[in-house]
Amino acid sequence: RPGSAGMEGSGDASPAGAEWRLVLWTLCSVLLPVLITAWCSFQRSRRQLLIRDIFRKSKHDWHYTDLFGSPSYCCVCAQHILRGAFCSCCGLRVCEPCLKKADRRFLCKEIMMRGSAGAPSSMPHHWIRGNVPLCSCCMVCKQQCGTQPKLCDYRCVWCQYTVHDECMVDSLRTEDCTFGEFKDLIIPPYYLCAINQMRKEKRTNYEKVVPYCSKHWMPVMVLANTRSGTNMGEIFLGEFKMLLNPVQVFDLSKIAPAKALQLCTWLPCNAVRVLVCGGDGTVGWVLDAIDEMKIKGQERYIPQVAVLPLGTGNDLSNTLGWGAGYAGEVPVEQILRNVMEADGIKLDRWKVQVTNKGYYNLRKPKVFTMNNYFSVGPDALMALNFHAHREKTPSLFSSRIINKAVYFFYGTKDCLVQECKDLNKKVELELDGERIELPNLEGIIVLNIGYWGGGCRLWEGMGDEPYPLARHDDGLLEVVGVHGSFHCAQIQVKLANPVRLGQAHTVRV
Repeated sequence: RPGSAGMEGSGDASPAGAEWRLVLWTLCSVLLPVLITAWCSFQRSRRQLLIRDIFRKSKHDWHYTDLFGSPSYCCVCAQHILRGAFCSCCGLRVCEPCLKKADRRFLCKEIMMRGSAGAPSSMPHHWIRGNVPLCSCCMVCKQQCGTQPKLCDYRCVWCQYTVHDECMVDSLRTEDCTFGEFKDLIIPPYYLCAINQMRKEKRTNYEKVVPYCSKHWMPVMVLANTRSGTNMGEIFLGEFKMLLNPVQVFDLSKIAPAKALQLCTWLPCNAVRVLVCGGDGTVGWVLDAIDEMKIKGQERYIPQVAVLPLGTGNDLSNTLGWGAGYAGEVPVEQILRNVMEADGIKLDRWKVQVTNKGYYNLRKPKVFTMNNYFSVGPDALMALNFHAHREKTPSLFSSRIINKAVYFFYGTKDCLVQECKDLNKKVELELDGERIELPNLEGIIVLNIGYWGGGCRLWEGMGDEPYPLARHDDGLLEVVGVHGSFHCAQIQVKLANPVRLGQAHTVRV
């Protein structure tokens, strides 16, 4: 029958259409999330490129954060923000949509005032509104600032003084800035302007432009190694830039100490102090750069060196009285006060010359400088393995605990392998030209300072024998021996003494 055949045909077409619709909806449900995700990813990467471009061209030192550490308000729209950008020099905080506008509207700290007819001898306050530090007081009424949950009150980026909105008057806006508590440490922008003008005129009597005509002015330079020990150097860079002139703060991962120390030649003779934020290796790196200044004939610009111990062992810092390690327990302001009040002391530094054995050797000997100690044996092997491991994967070495755990691993490994066994049969030791008979040893350690291995007083040991204290300024080296990695561990927990081999002015191995 034709009618029934037509009905059967229409019945067959309906399920086919339903299948196509199902396929279409399935494709939409799969492709739509993928397209949305791809579009969001494209927009996010585009936004990041725009932000990075603003950061690169800006005079501000912008950094992006996913969460501010304290209640923060955008300096443009005044809205409360959880994440956004902040300037590590002037302290501005801004949300992402207002970043471009804030970058155009607000000036950052001016590290050097632009030259004009006659170099200026002072500068007004540089006020920034909002996000004042907690527990800060108004310089006018002496009451607490920043207590209201909104963008309020002002802070000067140089002297760090704060003022209530209602206490701010026109006279404060034009008043000369005194640079606050740390005026004796700050290099003022107008000073650099005056020196730059004098250098163009080939004049070098910098003492005539010392700020405030103060004999107590001793500018400090901060050299921070962001890869040392606990990786806290990045935080300190920002905190010191807030308190000082940003031109005084250097990141040693971007600029070598020798280049950074050339700023000393812009400052009065024997007036500069350098704060090294890093481990003993960083301190040695800076001291080597100071030696280069002596070679260049710049002895009168040599600075004194202070240490903020951020390394793993910090034996040199501990010897010089700066502590065995720093983990953020002391505010940056107190660190600067310690630098201001510190007394100068002397430190012996030794030349270590490595030559190949033989009468017909044509290679030039290698010459190194020693500040702490050097050794031949298991502790030297541990230090070498640790250094190679950190150079390969620096991101893993983010705390002292992890670093010491790696040392422990290599020390345990050496206890089993004993790669330095029978060292006394392979080396000879001379102290001031006199041959020393060596007992059965795996290691020889030559000390310049009192501490070794992360805080152990190696020369004095457990105090069962009357040995004189090791000094870092007596022109003498202390030489000791160890029986292996396990013996080193026993010495560190004061269960054993090293083998004391003697003191000398010259040591030959």
